[in-house]
Amino acid sequence: MPGKAERGNFGHEIEVLHAALLSYALLKQDDQKITWGVFDLLLTDKVQYPHVYQMGSRESTLHLAFIQLMLHFSWTWVGLVLSDNLKGEIFFNDLKGEMDRNGLCVAFKKTVSPNLENDEYYDLTTSITASSTNVIFIYGDTDSLQQLALVFLDFEIYGKVLVATTALDFSVDSNILGLANFHGTILFSHLQMEIPGFTDFVRSMNPSVKSEDIYLKALVESALKCRISEKSQIEILHTVCPDISLMDLPNIKFGSIILELSTNVYNAVYLVAHALHQMLQSEAKETSELGRNPDLSWKLHHFLKCTRPPNSASDESCGEGARTAAENYDILNFKFFPGQIQTLVKVGQVTPRGQGISINEEVIDWPEDFLQTPTSMCSPNCGPGCKKTVREGQPICCFDCTPCPEGQISNQTDAEQCLPCPEDEYPSRQKDRCLPKTVTFLAYEEPLGMALACAALCFSLLTALVLGVFVKHRDTPIVKANNRSLSYILLASLTLCFLCSLLFIGRPNTATCLLRQTTFAVVFTVAIASILAKTITVVLAFKATNPRSRFRRWMGSTASYSLIFICTLIQMCLCGIWLGTYPPFLETDAHSEPAFIVLQCNEGSVLTFYCVLGYMALLALASFTMAFLARNLPDTFNEAKFLTFSMLVFCSVWISFLPTYQSTKGKAMVAVEVFAILASSAGILTCIFAPKCYVILLRAERNTLEIVKNKGAL
Repeated sequence: MPGKAERGNFGHEIEVLHAALLSYALLKQDDQKITWGVFDLLLTDKVQYPHVYQMGSRESTLHLAFIQLMLHFSWTWVGLVLSDNLKGEIFFNDLKGEMDRNGLCVAFKKTVSPNLENDEYYDLTTSITASSTNVIFIYGDTDSLQQLALVFLDFEIYGKVLVATTALDFSVDSNILGLANFHGTILFSHLQMEIPGFTDFVRSMNPSVKSEDIYLKALVESALKCRISEKSQIEILHTVCPDISLMDLPNIKFGSIILELSTNVYNAVYLVAHALHQMLQSEAKETSELGRNPDLSWKLHHFLKCTRPPNSASDESCGEGARTAAENYDILNFKFFPGQIQTLVKVGQVTPRGQGISINEEVIDWPEDFLQTPTSMCSPNCGPGCKKTVREGQPICCFDCTPCPEGQISNQTDAEQCLPCPEDEYPSRQKDRCLPKTVTFLAYEEPLGMALACAALCFSLLTALVLGVFVKHRDTPIVKANNRSLSYILLASLTLCFLCSLLFIGRPNTATCLLRQTTFAVVFTVAIASILAKTITVVLAFKATNPRSRFRRWMGSTASYSLIFICTLIQMCLCGIWLGTYPPFLETDAHSEPAFIVLQCNEGSVLTFYCVLGYMALLALASFTMAFLARNLPDTFNEAKFLTFSMLVFCSVWISFLPTYQSTKGKAMVAVEVFAILASSAGILTCIFAPKCYVILLRAERNTLEIVKNKGAL
C-alpha cells in the first residue's frame, strides 16, 4: 500500500487517477458501488449488497469516545436522546454495556423520530427539564437530529450541557438567535485528513458562474437556506440566493458541510484508483484485454477489499473490515457570542481504542448556567471515612454515604467497602486512615496506676503501723483478749496483700505474670484463714466455759496455726496445679482498646483461676457464717460482730468484682482486680482493727481487764 511519501509524488498520483478513470466504466457495468455519504447499516447486509463499499465512518467506537468523555469529567449520571430507529437502538446497547462496566448510569432515555409529534415534543421537553442530570448525550441519524435541533432552537434548556455529534445541525433554521441555546455544546467530529489547497479551491468557486454544477448548487442552497434562481424560472416559495462567493460562507457551516464529506470523497477516489492500479500491476498481461473484455470488473472486488484508505492504520488481512480506518474524533466546542458571532473551537481529541482522550479545559466555554466545569451525579461523592450504600431499586449511581463501622476505614472517594486496619494500627477519628497503635499497660506514670500504687503503699504502711501498735501494746488486755498471735498473722498477711497489688501495676513480664495471681491467692488465703481461726476461737471460747468441756483442747494456738496451715496448703496445691498445667503468660491484646496494644498477662487456665478464687470465696463464706452465728454472744466476746461485718464487706467487694472483671478489657480489667484487692483488704483492716486502735490509742483508760470483762470494750 502506498505510504505518505508515495502520496506526495504527483506523478504517481496522476498515474493512479488515470487508472481510476479507466475503472469508472467497470463500476457502471457491475453492481459494485462506493458510497461517500453517511454510513448506512442497511448496506452492511452482504447478501443483498455484496459489492457495496462505504467510505463513511461506521462510528463503531463512538460510544467508547462518549464513555471516555464521561469518565474524564466524572459525569456518572447522564441523559440519552437517541434516534428512534435501528441505528439508535444499536448505539444504545453498545453504550449502555460500556456504562455498566464503568459504573455510569442513565438518568433517562428518550427517542426522537424524524416526524416529531406534539405528544413526543412535550414528553421530551418535560423529561429533560425534570431530570436531575446536568449532561445530555445525543446520537442519531441526520433526519431525527434535525427535528431535535428544531426543538432546542425553540425550547431553551437551562442547566444542561449537550454532547452530540456534528450530525446535530444547528443551521436547520433561519433563526440565528436561537443558536444561543447551543452555546457551550460539545460536539464529536471525525478527525479530518487535511487535503492541501482543498479549502482554498472550494472557497474560490463562484456558484453563480458555475450554476450547472449541481453539487455546488446544492451546497450553497443548503448552507444559505435559499434557492439559486435560474433563467427559465424562479422558485417564488423560497428566498433567492444573493450573488455571493463561498468566501463569505461562515467557517462553522463550511466545516460541517464541506470538510467532513471531503475526506470520504478523497478516500473513495483513492480506494478505486489504487485498487485498480494494484490489479493492473498484478495482472499485467490482462491489461491489454480490458478494452475487449469488460467482464474483468469482478476481479476489482478483491483489490477493493484489500486496499486500505490513506488514513488507515489497520493491519488486518483482506476482508470487509480491512479498509475501515481507525476512528479518531475531534472534540469541538460551539460558542455563540453577542453580535451573532458563532464558531466551533477544537478543544480536544479522543482515540477510543488508542491513546485515550486529551482535552484543554481552559478553552471550553460552558453554558452560561455553569460558572465552572459542570458536574452530573445522582448522589454526591462519598468522602473518605464512608462507603457507598446503594439505594434499593435504584441505579448504582444513586447511593447513600454510610460511615464506616468501628475498626474500619475508607481512604478513597466513593469506596465500595470499608477495610479493616492491621492489628497494629487503628482508625483515625475521621476513619480515613490507619494510625499506629501505642503499646500500653497499667503504668505507674499514669494517673490511675499512680493512684492505685499510692493507695497500696499507704494501706500497707497503715497496716504495718497497726501491727506495730499491737506489738507495742501486746500486754494490754484488749490485745490479749483478741488472740494477739492470730492478730499478728492477720496484720502481716494484710500488709502483704496490699503490697502484692503492686505486682499488677507496671510493665508486665513473664515473672510478674507467674507470681501476681498466685502470690495474691496464697497471701489472701492466709488472711481469710486467720479470720476463720479467730471466728472459731470466739465460738469455742463461749462453748468451753466449762472446765471439763472437750472444746477446751481446740482453743490453743496449735489448733489455730494448724487450721491456717492446712487452708494455706490447699491453696498452694491449687496454685501448683495451675502453674504446672497451664500457667499465666505474657500476651498482647490489640482489640480491647482501639488505639492501643495492651501488654497484659493471660491467666492461662481460666478454670484453675476460678477454682483459686472460688476456694477463697469458700473460706470467706465459712468465716462469715461462723461470725454471723456468734454475733449474739455476750459482749465480752463481741469481736464476732466486727468479724461478721468485715466478712460482709469482703464478700460484697468480691461478688461485685466478678461481673465487673468479666465485662472489662485491657488495663481496666487489671485496675478492677487491684481495686478489689485493696478494697477488701482495707475493709478487713478497718472493720476489725479500727475499734481496737481507737481504744488503745485514744481511750487508754478503758484498756483495763475490768472494763474488758464487764463493759465489752471490744
